[in-house]
Amino acid sequence: MSDGKKTIAQALVYKALDNIKEQVKQEPLSIFEKAIQNVAPKMEVRPRRVGGASYQIPSEVRGDRKEALAIRWILTAAKTRGNKEFKTFDKKLAQELIDAANNTGAAIKKRDDIQKVAAANRAFAHFRW
Repeated sequence: MSDGKKTIAQALVYKALDNIKEQVKQEPLSIFEKAIQNVAPKMEVRPRRVGGASYQIPSEVRGDRKEALAIRWILTAAKTRGNKEFKTFDKKLAQELIDAANNTGAAIKKRDDIQKVAAANRAFAHFRW
């Protein structure tokens, strides 16, 4: 939703679910749930100052934040999708949800990048509070 336009956002999501139903011939809500589960990160890094240095400390992501990050990343990936065949946002969103359910796409890449950074900074896990 941008600028509080809830009805427009709802209409786009419902159109995207209809597009998923036409393309995949499966239940669109199951595709949506699977996409959210696949994109949700398990670990993230948070900055923490220790002494004079700032460390990136890996930590687990809580359930509500997992879903919020997953939805945010899917929407961002759909917005930046520049395909010529998908000109409207509802088609871009539908395709991004399908890709996320199949473990491909920009949102999955974002999750993998975050997980790699967290794995690379495991040495600083003892700074957790």
